[in-house]
Formats: sequence, C-alpha cells, structure tokens
Amino acid sequence: MPNTEVTIGSLKLKNPVLTASGTFGYGDEVKELVDGSKLGGIITKSLSLKPRDGNAPNRIVETSGGMLNSIGLANIGVRAFIEQKLPYLRELDTVIIANIAASTLDEYCEVLSLLEHENGIDGYEINVSCPNVKEGGLNFGTNCDMIAEITRRLRPLTTKPLIIKLTPNVTHIADFARSAELAGADAISCVNTFVGMAIDIRTKKPKLSTVTGGLSGPAIKPLALAKVYEASQAVNIPVIGIGGIMTWEDAIEFLLAGATAIQVGTANFIDPTAGVKIADGIKSYCEKSNIASVTELIGALDAKRDNSILSSWL
Repeated sequence: MPNTEVTIGSLKLKNPVLTASGTFGYGDEVKELVDGSKLGGIITKSLSLKPRDGNAPNRIVETSGGMLNSIGLANIGVRAFIEQKLPYLRELDTVIIANIAASTLDEYCEVLSLLEHENGIDGYEINVSCPNVKEGGLNFGTNCDMIAEITRRLRPLTTKPLIIKLTPNVTHIADFARSAELAGADAISCVNTFVGMAIDIRTKKPKLSTVTGGLSGPAIKPLALAKVYEASQAVNIPVIGIGGIMTWEDAIEFLLAGATAIQVGTANFIDPTAGVKIADGIKSYCEKSNIASVTELIGALDAKRDNSILSSWL
C-alpha cells in the first residue's frame, strides 16, 4: 500500500489532491454527490470581508478546450461563511484551507484575523491574482513588492500555513515565487487563470460582460505545467500545481514537474467527484509502479535543466 501523504508546511494531506477555490463552492453544495473527506483538502471559495455580488452576467463562457469565467469573487462574506458554512466543513475528515481575497492590505488582515479565531481552518490561501476584479486582483499579483508586502503583513497574524496564489499573467513567475518565499510564505499555488476572451461574431460583442476573463481547463495545462516547473526550480517551499488537471495522469505530470500537491478546478464543474477519482488514480499508479510514497514523484522529472531556456532567468 503506497503512502499518499504529502506535507505543505505544517499541514499533512492524506493525498495530494485539493479542490481549487471557486470550483467546489463551500463544500456543502456537493455533499450529496461526493465525500469530501476522501480529498487531501478543500480550498474554499474566496472570502472577502463583506459579501460580494460579483460581476454582471454573462460570467461564464465555454470555449474550445476550456472555460472563461468572470465571476468577480462573488461570495457571502467571511462572517456569513463562519456562521453558515464552516460548521459543515468542521465535520469533514480533511484539511480545510480558506481562500482570502481583498481589495486592500488591511482587508486581507481583517479577514484572516476573523478566521483565525475559529476552529476548523487549517491554513490560508491568499488570492493576489484574480483577473476579474478592478480592485486588487492583478494589481497585487503582478507586483513583486506588493506580494511581499501582503505576505509580510499576514505572516505575524497566524502560525498556520500561508499559501500565496500566483497569477501566470507575468513574464517570469519565478521572481514572484521568490518574493512570496522571502517574505515568509509557507507555499505557493501556481497558477490562477490566464487572461482570455471570447467574441460573439454575430453581435460583434464580447461574450463576457467584463470583456476579458480567466481561462481555465485543459487548454491551459501545458502553460500551467511550465509555470509550475519554473516556480519549483526557483524556491524551496512547496508548490501547489493548478491548471487544467482533469485526470490522474495530468496530476502525475504536475508532481513530476515539481508540485507537492495539486488542485482540481474546472473538472469539478463536469464531475464533482473528479478530485476523488484523481486521488484514487494516483494511488493506483503508485501501486502498479512499485512507488512506496507519492513524495518520490515530486520533482522527479528526468530533464537536463541546462537545456531549458528557463535556466537563463532562474
């Protein structure tokens, strides 16, 4: 029986599969469909200080090979989450990570401080990279100094793992990963969605109300995989891989590229049990390959780094 446990800072995950924020709701929406306790962990929908209605419709568009979204961080607010959603999550036998989004540095701190007083939260993922909001969002995520400042402000507020979720919409993601690590992050999530757009050729209008949105799904997997490889070569803290992971084979690729754990996102909209199936697939792969521990796969890519163009900026 292979050991499927991995660690993210002080967190021990029973397997390396997490749900990506915003794709699994607050967990209770799918409780009749999937046993969340079989996952390595659940990352909540982004939480802001006050409830957010999000952007106007259309907010989701299917594209060839992926999905465009412009939800705009719609959520019930951190206080309603604590009262209405956290009790259910506490019942699950899995790690619960709260994803935090904010428009200001002070708001990040206030949301984390409110959660810090509650039982049932095991760590925090800090969203500095949403491409669909005017306040914060990419303004934070594409500025190394701002990422460092957010991390430094939050670090003293908790001893729980602090995970910074990076945007891929930058030139060299390694620089942003280093900024988070040097400022005290325990791990980075890599990557959020790529900026994309779709146009209705009949109306000659964009299909999303916000013109552009975040592209996810199979189309971005090769792009995300390269970002995970780059980031994992640049830092010593764990990298959590995200981007178009639909199957256990996809997940294995991300582990080999250097991810310690992975997040399943768009696949949850097609099949809410996708994460559990991917976890089972990873375990079966290890059994059939005589791999004693899934940690043996992390960064085990057999590649000559000197041949990579990434080495010139790492």
